[in-house]
Amino acid sequence: MSVVIFIPARYASTRYPGKPLVELAGVSGERKTLIQRAWEAAKTVPGVDSIYVLTDDTRIADVATHFGAEVIMTSAEARNGTERCSEGLSQLAYEPRTVINLQGDAPLTPHWFVEALLAVMADGAQMATPVLRCDSDMLSNFITDRKEGRVGGTTVVMKNDQSALYFSKEVLPYVADLQSPPQVWHHVGVYAYTPDALRAYKNWEEGPLERAEGLEQLRFLENGVQITCVPVEANNRVFWELNNPIDVSRIEKILKEEGII
Repeated sequence: MSVVIFIPARYASTRYPGKPLVELAGVSGERKTLIQRAWEAAKTVPGVDSIYVLTDDTRIADVATHFGAEVIMTSAEARNGTERCSEGLSQLAYEPRTVINLQGDAPLTPHWFVEALLAVMADGAQMATPVLRCDSDMLSNFITDRKEGRVGGTTVVMKNDQSALYFSKEVLPYVADLQSPPQVWHHVGVYAYTPDALRAYKNWEEGPLERAEGLEQLRFLENGVQITCVPVEANNRVFWELNNPIDVSRIEKILKEEGII
């Protein structure tokens, strides 16, 4: 099974402009850009044929090329990472069986999250994404961000067959009591698609739910495509994405605790 990982990155982030080039210090004190750390995370996944950084910005392309990444230039019209991945797919000289979208703001993504997606895709899924059950610290971060007006991570609610019902930047389901919370699932920003699903996405119009939440995966649900949610285990690793400036210190703390250079 041929597998390609795309890492979409854009400079003009609404919430955090220039985010891919933000530098993060690891345990050694060495500072690396967010996009480099995402690329290094991608390189830990076994069985991958190629890894590409996808961007429309020459600043990101120059930095990525300098640290050794292969770069595919995409258009400025791509509205989100999935559209950018669709453009990247069209530029490949071959057709992979599976495309992985490892978002450029998720440098703490463990390789086994992606391996779990590949196993599900091998069984015939059209699209899959990992979900992580929130522990008390993660849930507290979610609640704090929303109370202080920050849009942080994404939660998902699922059917009994673990296909997605809905994704939201709100904390779903509602948490009335942090001491006895309901089961809350953190959606990890990694996607696996078949090429056909990825090509279809580009031809659909942005729907009202995607527009309201600013979540690209909702376009699949609005057009009747099942998204298979794959529960994964943290295995004592802390997962967090860089969504806001406050997340820099959170992620640097994790890098140092995990001994990541």
